[in-house]
Amino acid sequence: MAWFLLFLAGLFEIGWAVGLKYTDGFTRPMPTVLTVISMIISVVLLGLAVKTLPMGAAYAVWTGIGTVGTVLLGIWLLGDPATFVRLLCIGLIVAGIAGLKLAA
Repeated sequence: MAWFLLFLAGLFEIGWAVGLKYTDGFTRPMPTVLTVISMIISVVLLGLAVKTLPMGAAYAVWTGIGTVGTVLLGIWLLGDPATFVRLLCIGLIVAGIAGLKLAA
């Protein structure tokens, strides 16, 4: 269950990271509210997950999910470049997340 909570926390981290772009410097009320709510949910779920998971592994997986998801959504939604090197680095992050999950 803790890994599932951590996965959800990572998804909400993606939500607030991408949401920051849409807040326009926190000048747009609705995207700002949704972004702040996503931040809170993400941290609360992370806190619940680390009750039973090793802190280092949980934090690395949480940030890794957020990083990979944010980069991919940046490519898909915002027109960020999808170069070979960027995609290779995403693959390395995914391999690290899988390794930490298997080692925990």
